[in-house]
Amino acid sequence: MPEPRLPAMLDDLRELVCCESFSADHAAVARSAEVVAALGARLLGTAPQTLVSGGVTHLRWRFGSPRVLLLGHHDTVWPMGSLASHPWSLDGGIARGPGVLDMKAGLVQLFHALATLPTLDGVCVLVNGDEEVGSPTSRQLIEETARDCAATFVLEAAADGSGTLKTARKGTGRYEIVVHGKAAHAGQEPHRGVNAAVEAAHQVLALAGLRPTDTGTTVTPTLLTAGTSRNTVPARARLAVDVRVPDLAAQRQVDALLRGLAARTPGARLEVLGGSRRPPMEPASSAALFALAGELAAALGQEPPRGTAVGGASDGNYTAAVGCPTLDGLGAVGGGPHADTEHVEVAWMVPRARLLAALVERTRTGTGGRHLPAKAV
Repeated sequence: MPEPRLPAMLDDLRELVCCESFSADHAAVARSAEVVAALGARLLGTAPQTLVSGGVTHLRWRFGSPRVLLLGHHDTVWPMGSLASHPWSLDGGIARGPGVLDMKAGLVQLFHALATLPTLDGVCVLVNGDEEVGSPTSRQLIEETARDCAATFVLEAAADGSGTLKTARKGTGRYEIVVHGKAAHAGQEPHRGVNAAVEAAHQVLALAGLRPTDTGTTVTPTLLTAGTSRNTVPARARLAVDVRVPDLAAQRQVDALLRGLAARTPGARLEVLGGSRRPPMEPASSAALFALAGELAAALGQEPPRGTAVGGASDGNYTAAVGCPTLDGLGAVGGGPHADTEHVEVAWMVPRARLLAALVERTRTGTGGRHLPAKAV
């Protein structure tokens, strides 16, 4: 098979990074989709389907009856105009720029890897435009596609600078506790009010004291707002809660605990909104593919990758939850996602593209032996 070429990969990476694609700006995401579509069409030999849902632009390539799903996203967390303060740069083997690691380099590796294969029969590529906000308009598309596939490879960045694959991800929940109190004049008759801010403080402490059975579960109060003016007893407060869980049992337990919270302030009332977002990606979903990755890396002369569980979620959570074996973290190697230090170590780009190509080819043809997921045998 032909080898991916780093100079061409870097040219494509620069073009993707320089097309900003903040998730909240649907017009920018649409422009980004055009750039990604052109890149994919050039390297894969065919244009994608352009799918717009809720104003968000997604791209899909399908070759024959899909057996292998390659999953990525082209939106980023970086607001429009971030290129002015975080310009594209390539210096000392380090590439920088908005979204360079999460996950535009992963997309470049994806397309260049597939371009080396003799045929793409059985491959589906899905690049969505709303992953960074939870994939609200693309989740159904992702799940429907994954249900019919033997494997999903997710091009999110590796877990650290040594190329560690992500073999498990926590599930997520986003909740909001709304405290209903009663307004009153803070100076003349505060006793006539029901202070929602005080009750919200009780709930922060209650959340900090929750003791889920699973020690890997985290329940974290985050945003807190209350009141309307300095001299009014707050009639309402809102408290955001971030939840991370290692498995479905823990997800159900935390949901029950949050919905069972009780007000401590006489006259106050609680309303619990939101709920579970992404299901957990449990280790069993990646075990066979991770073993295969180690075997293929050794055959390529690469050090077999390590695997790790991470707290952050991705669209791989959705594919694993519908029963499709999923291996995540096959994208770029670097650090600082979503931060000023976001960067890619470009020396890893060709080796990771070669490993991805080998994984796709072995899984596409169903010749993975004992390492192939049950669906693929």
